[in-house]
Amino acid sequence: MGHKECEGGGMASLVIGGLIGAGLALLLAPQTGKKTRKYLASLAEDMSEKANDTVSEFAETVSDFVEKATDRAAEFMKEKETLTKESKKMLLAALERAQEKLEEQRKRLEDSI
Repeated sequence: MGHKECEGGGMASLVIGGLIGAGLALLLAPQTGKKTRKYLASLAEDMSEKANDTVSEFAETVSDFVEKATDRAAEFMKEKETLTKESKKMLLAALERAQEKLEEQRKRLEDSI
């Protein structure tokens, strides 16, 4: 096996070995059971707080994303509404011009009779 092939697996093995060693050290350390339980309870509480903080940050991020997406959707709908109003105005103007041209043609035809 080459050096580069072992790097990823070697690092993972090192981390896993370190965790196993730390767990065994806690269990076999010359501390009373009471101290070890207190330490483990404190460790579990710290991990729980970190997990809660992470979940809270994630929820806030998702909330911000939803709020921005909602605002963007409202802006998009407003733009479409404005575009639709402008399109209607343009269509009405075109219809009025067409009506004027038809009236001119009607008069010309009437005059030719």
